[in-house]
Amino acid sequence: MASKLVEKYIRKETLPNIWCPGCSNGIVTAAIVRAIDNLGLDQDKVCIVSGIGCSSRASGYLDFNTLHTTHGRAIAFATGIKFANPELTVIVITGDGDNAAIGGNHFIHACRRNIDLTVVMYNNHIYGMTGGQYSPTTPRFDRATTAPYGNIDRYFDICKLAIGAGATYVARGTAYHVQQLTKLIERGISHKGFSFIEALSICPTYYGRKNKKGTPADMLKWLKDHAVDIKQASKMDPEELHDKFIIGELLNIDEPEFVEEYQKMLNNLKVNYK
Repeated sequence: MASKLVEKYIRKETLPNIWCPGCSNGIVTAAIVRAIDNLGLDQDKVCIVSGIGCSSRASGYLDFNTLHTTHGRAIAFATGIKFANPELTVIVITGDGDNAAIGGNHFIHACRRNIDLTVVMYNNHIYGMTGGQYSPTTPRFDRATTAPYGNIDRYFDICKLAIGAGATYVARGTAYHVQQLTKLIERGISHKGFSFIEALSICPTYYGRKNKKGTPADMLKWLKDHAVDIKQASKMDPEELHDKFIIGELLNIDEPEFVEEYQKMLNNLKVNYK
């Protein structure tokens, strides 16, 4: 199965990839590919857009219509693509720095508009490509190149931010829970409206070393041990959840989709203002 996916969806001439040994970016990227394959989507009608960062390099390895854009602007480019060709399935690959920091404004307004995009944010809690700076999702008191004595900033719960801004499908998975993550991405792609999937990932090279998290296997085990499925979480007290994170489908609602509403307006204008 894996070899067939490589043959079909990977631009082998771009290999080897730039990711460090133990990085989970390949795991999350494979989950996206499996989701697309499971849905039977036409490769020529899928467009993958990415920004800048380790995870965003994934678009260059994938054999779809792909666009590697400027830092923080992946959602802005994707919005234009969806407007220009609504028949395309548009998927954004982004990281916590790219999406939650410099791209945060585009993110919240895409949520608000409910435009039919699927955004998969690889969240490894750090800027990896530029040297290990802390990001808007770095936990308090964790260390980074720009926080050598510990991060004193409060961090975003990016899924709560997406829900508050108006996204209509929001989910969280991890690089450990691969089958669940694949299914969440499938549902996000199938959903009509703005879909956001946070994929909790690991960066052994910077985040792991600076915070003494052990080996890549140790970091994946940490994800396993601290994840609580949303169904189980509903039965737990807040005290039991204080050092955990909830995974699964957090929101799935139907609201008018922006491009469709825009097209309705244009059609109405054509009828009434000839």
